[in-house]
Amino acid sequence: MMTVVTRNAVLGILALASMASNSRTWSFEPDKVQSAPSGFSFALTGDGRPGKWVVLSEKGAPSGSAILAQIDTDETDYRFPLAIAEGLRLKDLRLRVKCKPVAGKVDQACGLVFRYKDESNYYVTRLNALENNVRLYHVQDGRRIQFAGWNGKVTKNAWHDVVVEARDDRFKVFFDGKLVIEASDRTFREPGRVGLWTKADSVTYFDDLTATGL
Repeated sequence: MMTVVTRNAVLGILALASMASNSRTWSFEPDKVQSAPSGFSFALTGDGRPGKWVVLSEKGAPSGSAILAQIDTDETDYRFPLAIAEGLRLKDLRLRVKCKPVAGKVDQACGLVFRYKDESNYYVTRLNALENNVRLYHVQDGRRIQFAGWNGKVTKNAWHDVVVEARDDRFKVFFDGKLVIEASDRTFREPGRVGLWTKADSVTYFDDLTATGL
């Protein structure tokens, strides 16, 4: 019997294939514990020591036992260690991570980086357990400029779900399933890489980083 494939079916298959090629999840399960994760490069915005990004085994992680941690505790205030995923470049996207602020005297922050050009030019949304807030910034020529924010409880030593959606110049940020920020900005309009971010002496755990093109 001959199977007839309609034009709509073909278009649907192509759309799914395109979506799959623009979607990826990093669970860190295949990576060696106490080593840097594969598929990432590392950078620093600002001053101080580079971050130390290592895979750890963590009981109670959101999935499996492997997580990615930034563990260097340099207290330099304007210091932003970055772990940037290699290969994937997106403009319109949904970027999600589970993160746990563990320790820090200056800051207890975790962030998502998107439309990353280099260590001096990108967007970042972040939560901070010392300040109890969520913020959305663009970093241009190394200068971090806030253009939206939300104030509310951010629990230390607890896993949080952070999502940012970017469509052209419009952005939405979700914190633990709640829409907390809607904003617009036109600083970066081109596709860029995605990654993770911390600040100052923040010791932060990350798991299940997922990027999906929209």
